[in-house]
Amino acid sequence: MVQTNRIQDVLNETNLNWTVREESLTTQSGIIIPKQKAIVRDDTNEVLSIHGEGYYPYQNHQLIELLDKVSQQSGLPIHRGGLFGNGEKVFIQLKSNDMKLGNDRIEGYITGINSFDGTTSLAFGPSNITISCQNTFFGAFRSMDTKVRHTKNMVMRVEDICRGLEKVIDEESKMFEDIKMLSETRMTKQNEDWVTRTLFNIMKDVDMNNEEQVSSVTRNKLTRFYVDLNGELKEKGDNMWGLFSGVTKYTTHSMNKGDNSENKMFGTYGQRERHIFKQLVEMV
Repeated sequence: MVQTNRIQDVLNETNLNWTVREESLTTQSGIIIPKQKAIVRDDTNEVLSIHGEGYYPYQNHQLIELLDKVSQQSGLPIHRGGLFGNGEKVFIQLKSNDMKLGNDRIEGYITGINSFDGTTSLAFGPSNITISCQNTFFGAFRSMDTKVRHTKNMVMRVEDICRGLEKVIDEESKMFEDIKMLSETRMTKQNEDWVTRTLFNIMKDVDMNNEEQVSSVTRNKLTRFYVDLNGELKEKGDNMWGLFSGVTKYTTHSMNKGDNSENKMFGTYGQRERHIFKQLVEMV
């Protein structure tokens, strides 16, 4: 298949310039296991997943070709992309809108995800980066109306994706409005206590200052979180946005060494982060 230079460049820049193949599964004695197949990455021979016979992978070049057409029609340029693990999950970001908030700027992106391990079909969600501290936040992902269900007859239409992206752009606009409201609402100690307990899953009746009730591992996490929180409150003010920024500062930079994007997109802390944001907005 001949690919345009633009498609090839995106595949190379995002480390997605590889394909997968299907292989049958056999027992140690050579018996073929029926109705099962392995999805194997061609360039590394890594087994990315095991699926039933009805599963068909959507190759990276197909995804980029689709999103290149979407980019041309929607006006949202492809920004960056990448993979998690050995390539079980992949993502692509389209550049959307920015928001000015005081002396800071919040850059908006539409993040698209797809997988070879069956954990997600093609879905998009708003995400942003606060420039002053490089904190990231990923909103909830919306599966497209015509999802990549990884079946033999799957069809993805550019028009359908663009209609779905319009809804995501509306969600981003609402998110920016919510962030502005949070920045204008003073936080309380009760707000801080609730956020801390929610982030670290600490029950309401637990005394967070009691070493007998809180493990040393959790106390260490709390110490790092309070450093991040105080820094964000000092910079952004004693408001709800500063409080939430303390959360995103911790999950982006302090939770684990290295890139925490996968956990923030798919993991427990990402779910808690989205729940905290939603509840803080409802408190305003």
